[in-house]
Order: sequence, then structure tokens, then C-alpha cells
Amino acid sequence: MKIVTVVGARPQFIKAAAVSRAIRTQEIADIEETIIHTGQHHDENMSAVFFHELDIPVPKFNLEIAGGHHGAMTGRMLEAIERILQSEKPDWLLIYGDTNSTLAGALAAAKLHIPVAHVEAGLRSFNMRMPEEVNRILSDRVSSMLFCPTETAVQNLAGEGILAGVHNVGDVMFDVALYYMEKARQESSILARLGLAPGQFVLATCHRAENTDDIRRLRGILSALATIARHTPVVLPLHPRTRKLVAQYQLDSYLSGLVLIEPLAYLDMVALEQAASLILTDSGGVQKEAFFYSVPCITMRDETEWVETVATGWNRLAGANEVAILAATDDALNHPIPNLRTSAYGDGHASEKILGHLSGEIS
Repeated sequence: MKIVTVVGARPQFIKAAAVSRAIRTQEIADIEETIIHTGQHHDENMSAVFFHELDIPVPKFNLEIAGGHHGAMTGRMLEAIERILQSEKPDWLLIYGDTNSTLAGALAAAKLHIPVAHVEAGLRSFNMRMPEEVNRILSDRVSSMLFCPTETAVQNLAGEGILAGVHNVGDVMFDVALYYMEKARQESSILARLGLAPGQFVLATCHRAENTDDIRRLRGILSALATIARHTPVVLPLHPRTRKLVAQYQLDSYLSGLVLIEPLAYLDMVALEQAASLILTDSGGVQKEAFFYSVPCITMRDETEWVETVATGWNRLAGANEVAILAATDDALNHPIPNLRTSAYGDGHASEKILGHLSGEIS
């Protein structure tokens, strides 16, 4: 069986690492994988280092398509992926998550009548202003196999009338978190390099367009981080898009008290996540990793796809309002979270289940 995998952004590299490793190590079926890297995230810290650290096979195709508006980017990717699929003729096109790369791959394959398998299907924020929401809904609509990370995702699809080919396999990011958790502790030196002690700092990330493209939301977030940094070190790996917009909006003064660093390699990020006293983020992946490592999290969005993290008390929604973020931070740091764990994200073997369904060994 031949699979073509499309990836392009940092979260997809992490998810693809689990499935690619399972292809190489599990005797489930004779599977050949060809990877297309669209180039959506293309610099060393956002791309190449992930392939090295996570032992992902070198992509056969690197399209080097990055930047520009959503339509232009997606269109260029679709055109390039279509040419490759016509040549490779795979049995399955495998896509991950909700990026422009995901949608471009899904559309190219569907129009060539190549079945699409969507890993992380069924997620919904119910916010159609998010580009990611549009991408995931359209990708789900043209997918033949929909691999859901949670039962909530299955129910979301059922509510839209999508029942065929839907499987709750668990979250491949949980597979990765379990596999690399101890390795990150042992091999990363990021805490020593930054002069940080475990449990004595806050980790923050901010990159989503809904926050960075709105000066009021971005100011609210940065102002809250600056206030927290007066009494607790706040480490902020600054996404290139966020850095650009901070300068454009002249919000640089809010960064002066923060520990600013470049985007991190995977093992360094996992090491910081495990050692932080609190994580503030607008990233879906970081929300889950905080949950996996039992670190309280404040999500700086108005909604989340990962409702299970909120239901168990490990994650609090605060939006981008400074007062709300600070109140949630105070609550998280000063009120112990009930030790309520959940198997909502599976058993750490999502990748093997995905391959079992694709190969027909699991019905």
C-alpha cells in the first residue's frame, strides 16, 4: 500500500512523526510512505529541526510555498500537490490537522479520486472566522477515512451527518508526548541555558491570527504577560508572525520584561512545558501538551476545540482580555486542580490504530 503524506506546519510534523514511526516499526502491512512538505513553515526552528529530532523521513518533495494570503498559498499548494499525486498514484492521501496545507492536499486528492484520510478529524471551534475552522470542515467533507482524537470529535461529525469511515483512534500527539517525554528531560539543556528552575517560571505562546491581527487582543495578551513577569519569569518563544506584528503595532515596550527567545525545537519546548508552573497559550497543541504533562494552562482564546482539557479543570479559557487572563492566572496558581485524569485522548497507540484501519486489518 502506498501512502502520500502532506505536511507543512510545525504541529503537523509532530503528528506525522508518530504515524511515520509506526509505519517503520509496526508489522501491520507493507506500507510505503512518501512525504510532501509544502513549506508553509520553512525556517530551521520551525521545520528542519523537527524532522531531525523526531526522526521523520526526509520529504521526497519540498514545495517551498510560504507566505502570501490564504487563497494564493492554498492555490499554489493545490496545483503542486496535484502534479505529484498524478505521478505517485498513491492508495491514500494522508493529511493532518487544519492548515492550508491540509486543505490543499485534501482538495487535490479528492478531485483525482484518491481517497483521503484525515488525522485529527471532527474538531470544531464553532468559530467560522478562524481559517483553521474552514480548513478542517472542508477537509472532513472530502475525506473517506476520518480519524478522530476524541469522542467529542466523533459526535461533532455525527451532528453534521458524517458517519461513514469515522473512527475514534485517540490523539497521535499523545503518542508523541509519551514517547519523547523522558527524552526531553534528559537531552534538552534549555532550562540551564535560560537560567530557569523547574516550577519557577511561566511559559507563554501567541501566534493565532485572531490574536495577532487584532491590535486590541494582542495588546491585552502582552500587557497581561508583562504584569505576570513582574513577579514570575515569563518565557515567550516569539513566533515570526507575532514578532512582525508587535513591531508594526509598536507594542515592543510590553516585551521588555519578558524572557524572549526564538521558536524552539521540539525537545526544548517539551522540556519547558514539563517544567513550567503555568502555561499561557493560544495553541491547540500546547494546550494538550500542558494537559498531558499535568501543567495548568490558560488558553488565550474565546473557545477551544479541546473541551476535555477544560472539563477536567486543567485548562481555563480567558480570551485576550488582560483582566480575565490575570484572574485566570491567579486562580490557576493559587487553587490546586483536582487530580482528575481522563482517557479521552486514547491509550497512546493512535498511530497503530490508524495504520490498522488504512490497511484493512482493523474494520
